[in-house]
Amino acid sequence: MRVPAAVIFDFDGVIADSEMLANLVLAEELTRLGLPTTLEQSYDRYVGTRWGEMIALIEEGLGRPVPPEWGGHLSDTMMARFRRDLAEVPGAGDFARALGERPRGIASSSSPARLALCLEVLGLAEAFGAHVYSAELVTQGKPAPDIYLLAAERLGVPPSACLVIEDSPSGVRAAKAAGMEVIGLLAGAHIRPGHDARLSAAGADQLAASWAEVTGLMLRA
Repeated sequence: MRVPAAVIFDFDGVIADSEMLANLVLAEELTRLGLPTTLEQSYDRYVGTRWGEMIALIEEGLGRPVPPEWGGHLSDTMMARFRRDLAEVPGAGDFARALGERPRGIASSSSPARLALCLEVLGLAEAFGAHVYSAELVTQGKPAPDIYLLAAERLGVPPSACLVIEDSPSGVRAAKAAGMEVIGLLAGAHIRPGHDARLSAAGADQLAASWAEVTGLMLRA
């Protein structure tokens, strides 16, 4: 792999170990709504779907529309769970801080409010400063390359000189479409058997089971 001029991080499942928490809350709230859902079913049905697609799937399962206030309730409940229980993916903070002056940023599908809260809870807001970018800033979310191209532009680094750390197939495809090198990270609590193959099929250049392995790959570059 090339020595990167900048490192761009996905967030959920890469920095914040939030995917399991988010899907647990979603499963609980769907069950309360009248659509019994386990954590594993939440992973299988909803991970990687956009909000509109997810609501369509939920309404299909319910056989009726989702109440208009349910989305806000779900968001509030999820944020409260993050405040109480969120942890980082082990080693993420140390890795980010060890980059020193090397440009780094976050390119995430999460909302600005969710990113800000989670970075505060994890004590990592200063590690990224202003370089925290939500897909709400671009026209198309992942797997389109827009959010990664925006991050590279704001960091002042050519896309080809950026290394991306991703945990989702759609995110890997987005980064590769932006012309970036990608390490697929398999360190979050949500990773299930076969996820490594899905990241490789999406185009990941390397796979790492931990942040220590990411460090090793960079040192060998």
